[in-house]
Amino acid sequence: MAAFSSDKTKLLHSCGLIAFVLLLQLNMSRSQKVTAMYVFGDSQVDVGNNDYFQTIFRANFPFNGIDYPGGKPTGRFSNGKNAADFLAENVGLPTPPPYLSNKDGLFMEGVNFASGGAGILNTTNGTPFNGTIQLSKQIEYFSELQQRLIQKIGYDAAQIHLSTCLFPIVIGSNDLLNYFTFKLPMTKPPQQYIDLMLSTFSTQLRQLQGLGARKFLIFGLAPIGCTPAQRLVNISEGYKCNDEANYWARVYNQGLQSMLRKLKSQLQEHFNYSYLNTYDFLVNLVQNPTKYGFREVKAACCGTGRLNADVPCLPISTYCPNRNDHVFWDRVHPTEAVAKILINTLFNNTKQYM
Repeated sequence: MAAFSSDKTKLLHSCGLIAFVLLLQLNMSRSQKVTAMYVFGDSQVDVGNNDYFQTIFRANFPFNGIDYPGGKPTGRFSNGKNAADFLAENVGLPTPPPYLSNKDGLFMEGVNFASGGAGILNTTNGTPFNGTIQLSKQIEYFSELQQRLIQKIGYDAAQIHLSTCLFPIVIGSNDLLNYFTFKLPMTKPPQQYIDLMLSTFSTQLRQLQGLGARKFLIFGLAPIGCTPAQRLVNISEGYKCNDEANYWARVYNQGLQSMLRKLKSQLQEHFNYSYLNTYDFLVNLVQNPTKYGFREVKAACCGTGRLNADVPCLPISTYCPNRNDHVFWDRVHPTEAVAKILINTLFNNTKQYM
């Protein structure tokens, strides 16, 4: 970027690094300026990408969006807003739009690449579904966007811009759920499968870092065994959480934290991250629901059958009149109320979960 001298460029990079160190110390203080947000992940943060291609993983129909402004479905797997929306609100930005809404855009205030059904591994939700944007493809899309930024504003300016942006990533749940749902334990031991997830994710994070990403917000896996869909395996035990799924989610999270520390030690100031302990937070919420204003922790609000979880939330489903007292919106996704509390926890200096 010709308008900046070498010293000024170094100063801007230093300022960005100092700001991010303060960001970590304050656990995502609202005073921190984030110039843009590039969101990666699965249905927990998808804001409508899956509306733009044929897939079974869609939420562009009632009763999804019933509590979103306007009361219409938006492609979010939620009764209202999701974690991506609340993250944007807290950093003072509009919600980044879905990337597929304009694949040729510059998106200087950020964009959302997340896709319902996506996984770390390209095999997750593959045949017969063939309908998701895996994390590897999301990174390809970001690479295309980065090249457009460089062509428009120059390499140095693009790198400076990206160094001040936040890169939230919510991924991994679908990989693990597929592992148990499709009986992959019969072909690959669980620890070996998790090691593959972690090594693949490490490579993907390095790719993003190589493209200019510097500030990452990594969400650990939630207690997926406590979703209504997973509780169905324990009918005879009062629909308690699936302990096996939760155990391996914890194992993955431990490996993820170790992997992130290793990346930090190798990449130093070129890789900065915050890790959100989603698992412990949601276990606490499920075990102490009234503390957070919830009443129902097992059954989904929208669905059909046992725990409203035999069938996903569809236009023919029934739904609860008070979504604010339910932890789960459908058989696997949280309500808007849970997403809001989770992100507020991130921004309220709650070191217990950071």
